[in-house]
Amino acid sequence: MTDRFVTAAQEMRRSLGMPDYPFAVIAHPISSASNEALERQAEAALEQGLAFMLGTRTR
Repeated sequence: MTDRFVTAAQEMRRSLGMPDYPFAVIAHPISSASNEALERQAEAALEQGLAFMLGTRTR
């Protein structure tokens, strides 16, 4: 999920009955990002995903 669409994603998870369902957030936009920027964002998303699975997320 890009940071521009976080509010929509939060509404969707609430409407689906999963208000605490986690999702990774990266910077928007991605279509014009360089390969290096996409790599950094992928690493950030991976770290967030690991935190979700390990129960150490902070959001």
